Amino acid sequence: MTTYFAQKDFSTPWDKVPELLLPAYGQTWLMVGITMVLVVLIGIPVGITLHNTSEFGLFPDRRVFSVLDTIVNIGRSLPFLILMAAIIPVTRFLVGTTIGISAAIVPMTTAGVPFFARLVQNALRDVRSDVTDMGQVSGGSHVQLIRTVQLSEALPALASALTVNTIAMIDYSAIAGSIGAGGIGNLAITYGYNRFDHNIMIATAASLIVTIQVVQFVGDRVVKALTR
Repeated sequence: MTTYFAQKDFSTPWDKVPELLLPAYGQTWLMVGITMVLVVLIGIPVGITLHNTSEFGLFPDRRVFSVLDTIVNIGRSLPFLILMAAIIPVTRFLVGTTIGISAAIVPMTTAGVPFFARLVQNALRDVRSDVTDMGQVSGGSHVQLIRTVQLSEALPALASALTVNTIAMIDYSAIAGSIGAGGIGNLAITYGYNRFDHNIMIATAASLIVTIQVVQFVGDRVVKALTR
């Protein structure tokens, strides 16, 4: 007598997938949104200082540049998963926990600021030197030159940098979610991987692909609108 074994399908029915996916998607954007606000607020001043203390800047200072450049390079050198583990004591000190959205924001910001600062530095370095020289000849202060010349002329590149950094933070949020921070990553691991839920795995992967495509599309449109 032949016995047939059928593997039971534990996948969530497709009509129930949104009930799990939408809250997780909202958590992902909450993490990314708060992180990006902090990244921009910290990363732009760091990037401006990096550029202007370099040999191409308005007030070159080799000592300050070397210190900042080293810090940024270290921040960009560590893979995100290792960085999360390395700063667990700092995360616990700042937010009182090592799991959840608030705990994920600390390492995401720590990883995002050096990355964005370097992109800002590169964007400012590409501003034509003759435009900066004209501003200096006109008697503009350093603050005026940074605000009305460097940042203004670099707006398209800064918008592109913001797009790239946002996409990176979406990727990081998925990694953070896989170890308890919530969001799409947590859903993919908890249901898709641990419970062999193929529908959830497909839904989470598709949502991330679509999200990144939309972010890139919007970013490209903004860059095109700002380009003169």
